[in-house]
Amino acid sequence: MVLAPDFAPFARRAWIGHYRVADHLIQHLGQLDPVGQREELREDMRAADHRNRFGPGERDRLVNRVRGFRARSVPLGVARQHDVPPPRQQPRQAVERRSAHDHHAAHGQRLEMLEVGRDVPRQRPVAADHAVLRPGDNQGDARSVHRHAFGGSARRCQARYCAPMTDTAQFIADALRTLGPKVVVTDPKEVEPWVTDWRGRVHGASPAILAPASTDEVVAIVKLAAKHGVPLVPQGGNTGMAAGATPPADGSAVLLSLRRMRQVRSISADNRLAVAEAGVILADLHARAHDIGMRFPLTLGSRGSCTIGGLTSTNAGGTQVLKFGTMRALVAGVEAVLPDGNVHSGLGGLKKDNRGYSLDQLLIGAEGTLGIVTAVALRLVPAVADRAVAWAGVDSPARALELLRFLEARTTSVEGFELVPEDSLQLVLKHIPDTRAPLAGTHCWHVLIEATTADGSHDVHGEVERLLAAALQQGLIGDAVIAANEAQAEAFWKIRDTISEAERVDGQTLAHDISVPVADMPRFLTDAAAEVERAFPGVIASGFGHLGDGNIHFHVRAASHAAPDWYDREGAAITRMVDDLVTAAGGSISAEHGIGQLKRAELERLAPPGRTHALRAIKHALDPLGIMNPGKLVP
Repeated sequence: MVLAPDFAPFARRAWIGHYRVADHLIQHLGQLDPVGQREELREDMRAADHRNRFGPGERDRLVNRVRGFRARSVPLGVARQHDVPPPRQQPRQAVERRSAHDHHAAHGQRLEMLEVGRDVPRQRPVAADHAVLRPGDNQGDARSVHRHAFGGSARRCQARYCAPMTDTAQFIADALRTLGPKVVVTDPKEVEPWVTDWRGRVHGASPAILAPASTDEVVAIVKLAAKHGVPLVPQGGNTGMAAGATPPADGSAVLLSLRRMRQVRSISADNRLAVAEAGVILADLHARAHDIGMRFPLTLGSRGSCTIGGLTSTNAGGTQVLKFGTMRALVAGVEAVLPDGNVHSGLGGLKKDNRGYSLDQLLIGAEGTLGIVTAVALRLVPAVADRAVAWAGVDSPARALELLRFLEARTTSVEGFELVPEDSLQLVLKHIPDTRAPLAGTHCWHVLIEATTADGSHDVHGEVERLLAAALQQGLIGDAVIAANEAQAEAFWKIRDTISEAERVDGQTLAHDISVPVADMPRFLTDAAAEVERAFPGVIASGFGHLGDGNIHFHVRAASHAAPDWYDREGAAITRMVDDLVTAAGGSISAEHGIGQLKRAELERLAPPGRTHALRAIKHALDPLGIMNPGKLVP
């Protein structure tokens, strides 16, 4: 189907097949007929009375017509004068390997012959989470799974309908010619480890990995991607929990790895700032800050693998949010390559800057959907002179919260307060080597406490010991122990950091990264667990994590329900129930892990319309071609 040139801006929207888009088309299109059968357009087609003649019935028919063409893979293009090729003109042919959901099986599939004509409209970036969709999952959904871009002139195919194609191969060839083989990696063996998410549940495919070493190289890549309409999936350490850095399974996107951008450009104790590139490993930044008597106060279990760019793009949390906040609070500025190839430079670290919208804050937590974060200015704090790490046993989450409030009223030293249920502790002791229970007795719930000081004269150990003794006398805790040295302190933290690993070894687990108001968290933990276990008898539900900031990792283990098809059979229903309980409690279905692919459908189902509309509007405004990590975050 070919559209007259004046209507190209509106034709771009037609593939969505949405009633609102149909209204836009109706306002601007008088007729929509194939080349060779169309009548001359009326000169007054843009008049108000002409627009108003289209009622709901005409709109419905237009939407169905667009959907019908989409289902038959009819490419849309913008017609130009004399654009229809001669009847005997033969398009060139190209060979393209079909991608598959299982990228291992893709190598064994037959080769498909695709007709490729000069300037044939290319396939637009995938706009749905293919890596987690199964056949039939998108039935009844008005959103398109594949969208076709409008670029160049359209040529008619000899066959009745043309198969859509992408410019991916040409994009990769141009990138290789421009940037060289060190940046462009096409060896399947090198690509394969990076197309599956950290949990191993979402499998994608990519024809290449682009690995720039500088912002200039990222600019070149983004400009080429925009030119060819090829989507990019930015990736750091690939430690995300929502498959936000996993490419779609159809191989339509190219991975953009930031791991070679690993320079700490500057670090200053006087300014209390570090400027780190996107590929810097969190543990390496910790070491660099320690060398100058400072520290970056964000840490989490994957600190040996996760990168600064990924932490920024997901607005990561961690175990010190109670005192220092999330990544958003620790970022002083962002450098990023925007979808059009321009660079946003916000690394000045200014405390006061009122020049309109904060692009820095917009890019934080955007999961690479608005631009590629290439460097970040980060706030540092003085290094820890001493710390006290304690483990306490409590009767309930309510008691744990009482203990936190008791400590906060008497000291400002507490920066970590982690809740651990007894069943999670037992899993760690069972599956993780070199771990032991900190306390001799059995307690229903446990609390890991860390207090720190930058003042070497402050006896933080003595302070915590006195406070825990007072809490014991008041009946807030049943028992407690303070680590005698750094080795014991790290052993306590190892228990907390390896809970998820122990769960994976033990069996199938559905993980939910949720938050509710802190005061409501104790009741939510007990009530929600009971409701899930009552609705799905035999599963085990429990929560652990950052009680002090209202963020708990609410996990449901298959237990007696374990089976190869458990995720497919009960996973969606369990997650839906948990998310409904969280929403009813005034909470969030994503506290610190992001939306990615895995939570996108639930965000669309549960988010207020105003939030959804704003997310889509911002995405379209900054990334009109849809090449920045499509199918992630934005419903």
